[in-house]
Amino acid sequence: MFLDVHKVPFSEENLKELCFAPADEFGVSHVNLMYNKEANVCFCLLDAPDVTAVENHHDKAGVKCEWITEVKLAKHT
Repeated sequence: MFLDVHKVPFSEENLKELCFAPADEFGVSHVNLMYNKEANVCFCLLDAPDVTAVENHHDKAGVKCEWITEVKLAKHT
């Protein structure tokens, strides 16, 4: 599981759709996205095999992450 932050590059509707998209060719899927349109910031919680897959996922979309970190969930749903 990885958390990253970057500018909000898409519409709010597109961000919501990404949460339900299947895993891409890098094995990355969106667990959830948190964003603030006014501040132009987006946090992605991703299920991914490794940080390289997360980087490739964002590179393909033309998105530059400010940072990416591996995380564990304290609360499981």
